[in-house]
Amino acid sequence: MTEPSDGRRVEIEYCTQCRWLPRAAWLAQELLTTFEAELTELALKPGKGGVFVVRVNDEVVWDRREQGFPEPTAVKRLVRDRVAPGKPLGHSDKPE
Repeated sequence: MTEPSDGRRVEIEYCTQCRWLPRAAWLAQELLTTFEAELTELALKPGKGGVFVVRVNDEVVWDRREQGFPEPTAVKRLVRDRVAPGKPLGHSDKPE
């Protein structure tokens, strides 16, 4: 398992009952495209019960139950702050 200080593993847990794999895969693609040099791993984790959670090194950075479905730019900022602080994200850096 990756050390927490490494901060380079992202996991997207999604509900298989809700058929949220396409949404999770799309978000994974966005993150891998943006952080191709910074991430060491991105995992898609099947779950149940309406789960859609994004974790960076086991730290929950987005939970659909609390925050609704994420916009990719919001997740990119949260991931960037943990794996590549200071990395410019272009238009994703603009305040919401």
